[in-house]
Amino acid sequence: MARSRKSGMGLGIVLLAHKMLATGINHIPPITYLLIIGQTILHMGIIDPPWDQYDVCLSGEVILRHKDYTRLFLSVIEHADDIHLYHNMASFLLKGRSLEARYGSKKFVILLCVLILASSSIYIGLAYIATEVTKDYYYMSQCAIGFSGVLFALKVLTTYYEGSSYQSIHGVRVPAKYAVWAELFIIHILVPKASFMGHFAGIMAGVAYIFGPLKLIVNAMDTFGSNHHTSSYTYLHNTINNEGYSYQGTWCACFWKVCVQEHF
Repeated sequence: MARSRKSGMGLGIVLLAHKMLATGINHIPPITYLLIIGQTILHMGIIDPPWDQYDVCLSGEVILRHKDYTRLFLSVIEHADDIHLYHNMASFLLKGRSLEARYGSKKFVILLCVLILASSSIYIGLAYIATEVTKDYYYMSQCAIGFSGVLFALKVLTTYYEGSSYQSIHGVRVPAKYAVWAELFIIHILVPKASFMGHFAGIMAGVAYIFGPLKLIVNAMDTFGSNHHTSSYTYLHNTINNEGYSYQGTWCACFWKVCVQEHF
């Protein structure tokens, strides 16, 4: 089914644009920037793919019974509404800036691909197990979209690397080692319709990277790519006033102008 909605410039899009401009377009690394812009213009209907947003939602039934494996990836780039998009992309802006600076753009792409596949696969596994245990097919038929599962995986990584003692989660100060779990439960108190299984699957994917085999897979893929290609870095970075990284911003500004500003 072709995409049936044209979301246009909703409040969430305005808030996201303000967030990015306040951060500074030149201070957003390229992969983080492209993923935010890509998901935004997809949601706005500027990109017109051959599917509607819920044609690619992730469920145990469509993966295990109908073998529609494209949904393992496509489901994460679709969002229910512009506020859903805003919250996810604002969170990704923070996490992406930190982690892309740490890993470099090429390895960050590999990391994201592995975490997307892992979190989606774990979600399917959880749906199957829940159905078998409860004998309730509801879990297999649940259909989820959005980038939040990947964000929970990235939250595990940023918490691990930052090494801070405490974090503030929606105004609640908690020990950093429990921050991702606190965020999981607080979100589901505030937003009961959010996918608990999807978020939990993301946490499991993040844990599998920090303490399990996913780090080995990412490192192996990065090493393989480095041995067969020249450097793929497309930006320059340097430390400025201890505030992070300053990225080569000309292409970012042009892309923003062409894809967002001129559209309106």
